[in-house]
Amino acid sequence: MKKILILFTVLCTSMVGFGQETKKDTISNLKEVAVNNKYKYKREKSSTVSKMPLTNIENPQVYNTVTSELMKEQVVTNLNDALKNATGITRVWESTGRGGDGAEFYTMRGFAVQPTMINGLPGINNGSVDPANVDTIEVIKGPSGTLYGSSLISYGGLINIVTKKPYSKFGGEIGYNSGTYGMDRLTADVNIPLNTDVSIRVNSAYQNENSFQDAGFGKSFFFAPSLSYKVSDRLSFFINTEFTDRTAANAPMLFLGGSTQAPAQSMDRFDQNYKKSYTSNELTMSNPTFNLQAQMSYKLSEQWTSQTVLSRSNSKTDGYYSYLWDYANNDQFTRYVSKRNGQTLGTDIQQNFIGDFKISNLRNRLVAGVDYYVSNIMNGSSGWVGNGTVSLTNQTDTGDVTQAGVDNLLVGSFEGNSTAETKVLSAYFSDVLNITDKFSVMGSLRVDNFKGRVSYWSTDEVKSQTSFSPKFGAVYQIIENKVSVFTNYMNGFINQAPVQVSDVDGTNTRMQSYDPEHANQYEFGLKTNLYKDIISATISYYNIDVTNKLMTDPSNPNNSIQGGEIESKGFELSFTANPAKGFNIIAGYSNNENIVLKDTAGSGRIGLRSDSAGPETLINLWANYAIPEGKLKGFGIGFGGNYVSENKTLNSTTTGTFALPESTVLNSALSYNNDKFNFTLKVNNLLNEKYYTGWSTVSAQKLRSLIAGLTYKF
Repeated sequence: MKKILILFTVLCTSMVGFGQETKKDTISNLKEVAVNNKYKYKREKSSTVSKMPLTNIENPQVYNTVTSELMKEQVVTNLNDALKNATGITRVWESTGRGGDGAEFYTMRGFAVQPTMINGLPGINNGSVDPANVDTIEVIKGPSGTLYGSSLISYGGLINIVTKKPYSKFGGEIGYNSGTYGMDRLTADVNIPLNTDVSIRVNSAYQNENSFQDAGFGKSFFFAPSLSYKVSDRLSFFINTEFTDRTAANAPMLFLGGSTQAPAQSMDRFDQNYKKSYTSNELTMSNPTFNLQAQMSYKLSEQWTSQTVLSRSNSKTDGYYSYLWDYANNDQFTRYVSKRNGQTLGTDIQQNFIGDFKISNLRNRLVAGVDYYVSNIMNGSSGWVGNGTVSLTNQTDTGDVTQAGVDNLLVGSFEGNSTAETKVLSAYFSDVLNITDKFSVMGSLRVDNFKGRVSYWSTDEVKSQTSFSPKFGAVYQIIENKVSVFTNYMNGFINQAPVQVSDVDGTNTRMQSYDPEHANQYEFGLKTNLYKDIISATISYYNIDVTNKLMTDPSNPNNSIQGGEIESKGFELSFTANPAKGFNIIAGYSNNENIVLKDTAGSGRIGLRSDSAGPETLINLWANYAIPEGKLKGFGIGFGGNYVSENKTLNSTTTGTFALPESTVLNSALSYNNDKFNFTLKVNNLLNEKYYTGWSTVSAQKLRSLIAGLTYKF
C-alpha cells in the first residue's frame, strides 16, 4: 500500500511542476497534447454502454475503458492483465475450462462477474479471451438489467469487449512476443480494402506459455476475420467472427473450509508449496470456441436508424478438471477429478431503432428494441472420483495424476446426458431527454419473459418468469462538455431456474420454482473532461441492495427458500491524464463495503462480508512517458502496479474466516517506437511478490516474468 501511495505522490508532484511553465508555453503544450495524446487511454464516446451514441460526460452511468493502445504499451497477452487497468475490478478465479461457467471470474462492486459480452451482445466463452481482436474493453458498472437483461451479467456490472473494425486503407502489423516460462506469442492484424465500400480485417494470434509452477501450460490459436460493407449511404453491414482453439493444463484450485471449519489463518504452508501445481501436463482441457456477430444498419431517415443484429456462440469443454477439497484439519486436501464433456450454445437476435429527434424543441435520443436469447448447456461428463490426498505440511501427494491413472479411476463413472435450456424474450426502451443544453434526464424500462427447461430428471419442468427492470438517470453539466454531476437508479435481476428439492428424509423429490432475484442501485457522482480533453476523472458513490436471494431452508437442508438480502456500497475514483506531451497516466481507487443483511439463522453469514465480494480496496496505476522529439524521440518508460487489500475468501461464523493477505504488485516497461517498428521490454511483478486470489479458494499467482515484444507496422 505504501509503495502505491508513494507512486501517486511522485506523479502528483510531477504534475504540479508542469504548472510552473509560462502561460504561453502551457497553452502551446496543451494544444500539442490534445493533438498527439488525445484518447490514448480512453474512448470519450461509446455506442454500446447505453445502446446509443453518448459521450461519457453526458452518460449517467459509470464505466471504464481499457484501450488497445494501452494494452500494446503494456505488452498485454491476456484479459486479466488488461483489466488491471480498470477501476474496482479484480480476478478471483482463473479459467477452469469446465462447461457452463469455465471462463475467468472477476469481482466488481461486491459481486462476481465473467466476460460475457462482445460488442454489447452475448459472447460465450468457457475458456480464456484472447486480446488480439480487442479495440476497447468497457467495464460497465452497476446492475444493468434494463438494457442487457439478466442471463449473462452481474449485479456489480458487466465486461463488454469492443472488437476491432475494418477501415478504408490497407495496413496492419505483425508482432512477436517472447518471455519467461516459455512464452511465445505471434500476432497479425491485417486490413485489406477490397474496394471503396468493402473492407476485410483479419486478426490472429498463436500463443504457447508454461506455468510458473512445476506443471501446467496453455496453448491457443485465435483467428478473427471481420468484414464491413457499405451498400449505400443508408445501408451497411458488419460481420465479426472469432475462432479460438485452446488447450491447457490448469492447476486445481484449493477449496477451503470443507463442511466444518476453515484452516487456521496462516499462509506459511501455502507459501512453502507456491510452485506446486498438483497436476500434470497429461491432464489437459480443450475449449474450442466460436463466436459470430452480424449487424445490419439502415438509415430510415435523418432522425432514425434501424439496427438488426444476430449473435451466435458455441463453446465446448473436453478434458480433465480437478480441484482440491479441504479436510478442515489445517493440512490435507482431497483431490477430486472428472473428465468433462459439454457444450454451450447461445443465439441472440436483436432489433433496435435508434432515434435523435426533437419534440417541442426538446432533444430526444431514444433506443427501442426487442431481444430474443436462447441458451443450451449440454453435458455428458464422467462422475467425480477421489484421487489421492495432498498434504501441505509434508508436501506429499498420494494421487495418480497421469492420464492413464485417472482414466482407470473413472471407469464406469458417468453423470448421464443432460441439457439445460433457457429462452428469454425481452422488449426495452431508453430515452435521453435534454431539458436544456446542460441538463438531461434518462428514463428506461425493460420487460423480460424467461422460460427454463432442465432435463436432468425424469420429467422436464418449464418455468416462466416475467420481470420489469427500470432505469433512471440525470446529468447536469456545470461546465458544458467539461464538468457534470450525475445520479442514477439502476435495476438488475437474475431469473432462477427450477431446482430439485425433497423432504428432510430425501423422499418426495420434486422440482421447485422460484421468483427472480432483484438488485437496485442508487448512485451519484461527478465527471470531468478538462483542458481540451487531456484530463478526465469520474468520482462516484453507489449503494446496491440485492433482495429475494435463495437460501437453504433451516428446517430442511434439501430445500431452498427465498428472502436473502445483501447490501453493497462504495466509492470509486477513476482518472486519466496527458499532462505533458508524451506523458500519459491512468489510475483508479475503489472501496467497497459488502454485508449480508438477511439469511437463514444457521448460515453464519448475517452481518459479514459475503464470500464473493472480493477485496475491499483496490488501486491501479500506470504512467508512461515517451520522448516526443529530439535524438531520443520514440524512447519510452512505463511504471505502475496494483494494490489489492485483504480478501476474506471464506467468511462465516460456522465455517470460519480465512483471509488472503494484501498485496502490491509492481510492473515496468522500456520501449522504442517509430513509424515502422515498436520494441518493448516489460517486467511483470517486478519485486517477485507472492500473492494469491480466491473465492472460497486459494490460488497462487504468477511470479516475476519478463516479456519482450517486437512489432512491425505497415
